Amino acid sequence: MSGHAGAASSLRFGQVVIGPPGSGKTTYCRAMQEFLTQLGRKVVVVNMDPANEGPPYPCAVDIAELVALDDVMEGMKLGPNGGLLYSMEYVEANLDWLENKLKEHGDCYFLFDCPGQVELYTHQTSVKNIFSQLAKWNFRLAAVHLVDSHFCADPAKFISVLCTSLSTMLHVELPHVNILSKMDLIEQYGKLAFNLDFYTEVMDLTYLLDHLAADPFFKKFHRLNEKLAEVIQDYSLVSFVPLSVKDKESMIQVLRAVDNANGYCFGDLEERNLQAMMSAAVGADFQFDSTLGVQERYVETRGKTVEEEMMDL
Repeated sequence: MSGHAGAASSLRFGQVVIGPPGSGKTTYCRAMQEFLTQLGRKVVVVNMDPANEGPPYPCAVDIAELVALDDVMEGMKLGPNGGLLYSMEYVEANLDWLENKLKEHGDCYFLFDCPGQVELYTHQTSVKNIFSQLAKWNFRLAAVHLVDSHFCADPAKFISVLCTSLSTMLHVELPHVNILSKMDLIEQYGKLAFNLDFYTEVMDLTYLLDHLAADPFFKKFHRLNEKLAEVIQDYSLVSFVPLSVKDKESMIQVLRAVDNANGYCFGDLEERNLQAMMSAAVGADFQFDSTLGVQERYVETRGKTVEEEMMDL
């Protein structure tokens, strides 16, 4: 069974990795590429950021070969933000170049390392149009939106992040997984006001508003914050998966969320490698329970019972 079981051979699956500058997109792409390769998934990384010179991973397609931010800034007399907006418009106008480059990599799983400027995903349409064109080329993509976990330590910043995440989800129009990155560093930013699940599940934000009201600066904006919280909760779309790229179990949780979002199914070899990895990390008892759940949800049993499939493992 192929890595995208039951899907047409022309389908190509992947992730568009987005998020603010410094949220860890390039680190994520490198870690996810290594992780997926260990699982037996043939993966290529596409650098979609014209400002990303010399990425630290093997790069199958590099948009900087088409348009480089430094050249645009110098030639058009633009600053970094204006240059990046122009660059992505240039990519949109030259999609045939991108299509020909992507055609060189058949039967692969794609990681698109995208630029970080927030306005590209909330206001400007070039990146959204590029994603739409990828869908027309039979790519089945999930947007992986990285947010630095240190924002959890500041209620005002966290509400801002929630608004940005919601706006991005509505604008990009792709299956969406929000990630709280750098979880291994979160304790360096200060003590969280609530347990982690409050932030990942985006529970009752009125508790967060109470914390803001205690700050003299934000007290006068209480009504505004209250309305922002209502908007976020009324949509009921924003939640987060915590991630530390150094933690295999954390990487597995993220991968499961992304594969659920874009419809990718595990093949036999990949599933066995995943279970071996989990077994080595957390022990045989957990491995059995986890395998059972995975078999029921993801793996085609080809007429066998789950128990018979388990015996095969």
